[in-house]
Amino acid sequence: MMNKILSVENVEKYYGSKGNVVKALDLISFDVFKGEFVGVMGPSGSGKTTLLNTIATIDEVSSGSIYIDNKDLTKITTKDIAKFRRENLGFIFQDFNLLDTLTIQENIALALTINRYKKSEIDAKVRKVASELGIEEILSKYPYETSGGQKQRCACARALITNPKIILADEPTGALDSRSAQLLIEMISGLNKQLGATILMVTHDSFTASYCDRILFIKDGKIFTELVKGANTRKQFFNQILDVVALLGGDIRDVR
Repeated sequence: MMNKILSVENVEKYYGSKGNVVKALDLISFDVFKGEFVGVMGPSGSGKTTLLNTIATIDEVSSGSIYIDNKDLTKITTKDIAKFRRENLGFIFQDFNLLDTLTIQENIALALTINRYKKSEIDAKVRKVASELGIEEILSKYPYETSGGQKQRCACARALITNPKIILADEPTGALDSRSAQLLIEMISGLNKQLGATILMVTHDSFTASYCDRILFIKDGKIFTELVKGANTRKQFFNQILDVVALLGGDIRDVR
């Protein structure tokens, strides 16, 4: 039996006040299982980022429930939310979000440091994840001394370090050129395939999405359709994604 990591149940999200209410999410329900790499796509304004923000505990739902490893996020107190986020969620952002005043090692270790792990344990965990991502030689450098690709690897290492239940990736290739974007999505795919990380990724990019096991397409705050890669090659899956993008109006970046 597959282990359910994330369960989104009848989630609604409204913005605005009486007389001017916008429904950003409209009764969305889906599950993500352990070891899955799931993509979320949809036109601008479809609700993708709102959905990710509610799962990330950055935004609150108006109604419905979100469970991570059977814990209802909507029931966690404000006092406990930061701790829950540090211990259960990993994040990969479009612009890396590294702290320039910390070394690469300190950036990767930040969540463990905040959670007061022993220094010896932190060092061992950082070395292990740095080795897996091939960045051992830059641990003592600062972000400004490293390349874009090395910063990406650092961001992936930081997302992995706490062994999170799920990694949330928000347009991770959005600010990169084609070559860097391909290297990053291959790295994220590697986290999933080789290390068993469970990943939910919002993306506009069909090429990036073709690395996923499954894509949820969102339109007007609702799930429009779902594509499962199954036995298809990545190229076949890419073409299927393009077909759905065309149906949705083609205003997602679909050409690389």
